[in-house]
Amino acid sequence: MIGRIAALLYAVASYLVFSVAFAYAVAFVGNLWVSKSIDVGSEGGLGPSVLIDVVLLGLFAVQHSVMARPGFKRWWTRIVPASCERSTYVLISSLLLLLIFWQWRPITVTIWRVDGWAAATLTAISWTGWLVTLTSSYMIDHFELFGLRQVLDALHGAAARVQPFRTPLLYKLVRHPLMLGFLLAFWATPHMTAGHLLFALVNTGYILVGLWFEERDLVAHFGASYERYRKQVPMLMPRLPGRRSRLKVQPSAE
Repeated sequence: MIGRIAALLYAVASYLVFSVAFAYAVAFVGNLWVSKSIDVGSEGGLGPSVLIDVVLLGLFAVQHSVMARPGFKRWWTRIVPASCERSTYVLISSLLLLLIFWQWRPITVTIWRVDGWAAATLTAISWTGWLVTLTSSYMIDHFELFGLRQVLDALHGAAARVQPFRTPLLYKLVRHPLMLGFLLAFWATPHMTAGHLLFALVNTGYILVGLWFEERDLVAHFGASYERYRKQVPMLMPRLPGRRSRLKVQPSAE
């Protein structure tokens, strides 16, 4: 029981670190409220700045993708308790995000700048992206996604849950609304600098590569149900209203 309580405290601490990192990410990308953001901070030479920023983003991308793979999880849970696997993933990801925010080198050359209604529209799209990302996590299981559900189940001595395949709300429009939200938040800005563009490009590349691996894992896990889902629902770009397929996917029995 002491170990289970310790695991719960660890998961709560990891979730709090994530919450701080997510809140700072909103401020960082939008250049809001904080003294160091994507376009505000100590600038260096162009070459060193690009190198440092790409290395920081690359570290996050590699960790975030590798630790999410089933093979790594099977190996990793020989070292850490299975109930803490997700919390550890969340904690390391969040710490790497905070490292990016701390060590980021702004590159403030302007790529585009708009004002007036265009700026207001892009700002609204960016905020919509953050909202889509957050609400998408609740449409599946926010607390399992961030490691709290697992330790609560372990605390009560319950077996690990097997989540059925389901497609609530936004998941009927695109297969990965959470990632669509990030893309909207990263790209929709009234003032795009070279540093912001680098951030958006590298993260977009990582998202596309990461989704390719994730889709393979989902097909392996859910089988024919996910294959049908892939044929009926686009990955990231919603179809026009008149062209949307009717989605009828049942939880997989495979």
